[in-house]
Amino acid sequence: LTEVYSSSPALGRYFRSAQVISFSNESSTVIYQLVFSVPPTTEGFMENIMNPDFIRNILRQNIYDED
Repeated sequence: LTEVYSSSPALGRYFRSAQVISFSNESSTVIYQLVFSVPPTTEGFMENIMNPDFIRNILRQNIYDED
């Protein structure tokens, strides 16, 4: 995760760290925390760039690109 987000053109400058919070071998579920350093509030920044769907899609795109 660290490499995915730190190398992202859209999020790399804001990304600080990724940490696994919980991992389940039974269901192959991982819960992780991403930490970003965001600039002072700018119009639309949190709604667009820090949107959970946008952040999730960065990871999805990386997975698709590896295939």
